[in-house]
Amino acid sequence: MKKISIGNSTIESSRFIYGCMRIAGDNSTSDRAKGKQAVMAALEAGYNHFDHADIYGGGTCESLFGELLAEQPYLREEIIITSKAGIRPNNNEDSYAPKRYDFSRQYLLSSVEGSLKRLNTDYLDMFLLHRPDYLFDVHEVAETFALLKASGKVKHFGVSNFKPSQVELLKSALSMPLLVNQVEINIHNIDTLLDGTLDQCQQQGITPIAWCPLGGVAYSAWGNTFSVEDEQRIERELNSQSKIYGCAPWQVILAWLLKHPANICPIIGSTTPERIVAAKQALALDYSREDWYRLLEARNGQAVP
Repeated sequence: MKKISIGNSTIESSRFIYGCMRIAGDNSTSDRAKGKQAVMAALEAGYNHFDHADIYGGGTCESLFGELLAEQPYLREEIIITSKAGIRPNNNEDSYAPKRYDFSRQYLLSSVEGSLKRLNTDYLDMFLLHRPDYLFDVHEVAETFALLKASGKVKHFGVSNFKPSQVELLKSALSMPLLVNQVEINIHNIDTLLDGTLDQCQQQGITPIAWCPLGGVAYSAWGNTFSVEDEQRIERELNSQSKIYGCAPWQVILAWLLKHPANICPIIGSTTPERIVAAKQALALDYSREDWYRLLEARNGQAVP
């Protein structure tokens, strides 16, 4: 597995990051066993970076991963663990409160404590703010980060789903760098190509991490707006390119993301060991600029202006 430095740091991450959102499944014995098998397959394939969030599986995904670390404690020093917080779903404790975002000091501190306990670890390598809280006080967040850093509970920080202006706002109050911005990037959602996110990442040495990288191809993208004609046009081009490169269409999409000079790190979230391993083939493709633009043209239904 190829590795890459995360942000302007010495952290060496596998180019593909293993996403743990689905590893607990329905939390049945069989699904939990499948999840552990998937994590072990990722480790054996060279993935060393594992992405979590406090809300994944209502905490069961972190707990399952924590069980693995308890069984094999030597793994902790060999891997990078990222977790996220800030999304507060509806719950029975406060039936009045709607689903919301929360970057308040106490909530973030308690979220990190919860993740550490479930993950069976003393620290997170990276902690990300999951989605922008429209009410967040930048100075309060900066103070919270400083407390987490000083306590040794979090080593590095980043954001998720932030627009460039929100990144700049947060950076203006921080004493430490933001290493990553985890955003949706796929053939369906190319907002980051257009809104300055990838430009900012490249300029400032922030690593873009792509969630849902196969959206619109291997599965429907969030808020899918593709017409049947769009999907057929993309499928034809992908099938053509997959023959050229001797791989599956979904592996072409990964190569398409890897081509960008901002050094996008896609999240692989499959729980099928064969697909976890097969993703690595995209790293070996000598993907051309011409094919990159052919696929963009197929996506848009017209040539670039």
